[in-house]
Amino acid sequence: MAKIKIAPNPTFKAKVQIPRVGGEAVAVDFEFKYLDRIALSALFDRWNTARDEHATKVQEEGMSWQDATASEIALQVEQLKDIVSGWGFDEKLSDEAMTALVTTCVGAPQAVLAAYQAAYQPARLGN
Repeated sequence: MAKIKIAPNPTFKAKVQIPRVGGEAVAVDFEFKYLDRIALSALFDRWNTARDEHATKVQEEGMSWQDATASEIALQVEQLKDIVSGWGFDEKLSDEAMTALVTTCVGAPQAVLAAYQAAYQPARLGN
């Protein structure tokens, strides 16, 4: 019988299809931080609160598109910093590189977040 430990590794890897403007998506290896169910739900609560605060701020302050976009980029960078511990880009993982990714590739944050969430979905069993 195979032995398996209950405690998962602190990180896990997944390929993320990073969309490219005017080109095909590129598969990039990402290493993600593992969170248990309680920590994951707390993270999602924090993200939802930040998103709601961002939307309220944009609406109430009548921000310009440029300011609203800069604020959204900062929010998305923080989300990625919460979950990404490594990646397969040529650039070393850093706040600056993460900001560059989110700024230049509009679909990247959603692709990374979707891949992270998909890793937590129960595996399909059987046919």
